[in-house]
Amino acid sequence: MGFNVAIDGPAGAGKSTIAKMVAKNRGFIYVDTGALYRALGYSLLQAGVDTNDKEAVTKHLPEVNVELAYEAGEQQVLANGKNVSKEIRREEVGNIASKISAIKEVRAKLLDLQKDIASKNDVVMDGRDIGTFVLPEAQVKIYLTASVFERANRRYQELIKKGEQPELSQIEADIEQRDYQDMHREIAPLKQAEDAHLVDSSRMTIAEVVARIEGYIDEVM
Repeated sequence: MGFNVAIDGPAGAGKSTIAKMVAKNRGFIYVDTGALYRALGYSLLQAGVDTNDKEAVTKHLPEVNVELAYEAGEQQVLANGKNVSKEIRREEVGNIASKISAIKEVRAKLLDLQKDIASKNDVVMDGRDIGTFVLPEAQVKIYLTASVFERANRRYQELIKKGEQPELSQIEADIEQRDYQDMHREIAPLKQAEDAHLVDSSRMTIAEVVARIEGYIDEVM
């Protein structure tokens, strides 16, 4: 087993940004598990599958092959051989990913891939259930969160920079809905692991969050 850092938390808490920086600083591999669910959700969307129909989603799973690849140290997400790293970042795809992640067959399909990567490499893996379900033996566990308003505002600023004209109130509503879905799903719901360090980034800079997490890593390495 490699040295595993598990970072869990709700949508928009900054998990990916923080995890990438910690992984780079430490020379670890960064694994964005949410991207795997997004890639699967994107494939379902492209195939016209009704993602509210659990049976239809389950039936389509064998038709989708999701993989992670690394180019110059950057994670790339592949769905049936196609690089979909950019396409999966759409808000619509994120909402679908949150929805289908509650289906046990979906989670089973991706679980082995995640565990295999972590067993062979030093990784920083982020998601919703990494410390509680995917990597319960991880040496360092972090629960990264922030207020709903702060998370929504961060997303709002990102979209504005891209030239879009989002509604902050709608983004807040979407985040609250995703939080509810993630925290109330029957299988591996989002929650803080008992042995995880709680980090609230609402009033912290990215550099401060990275330093805090690296401090926890130093304590056990």
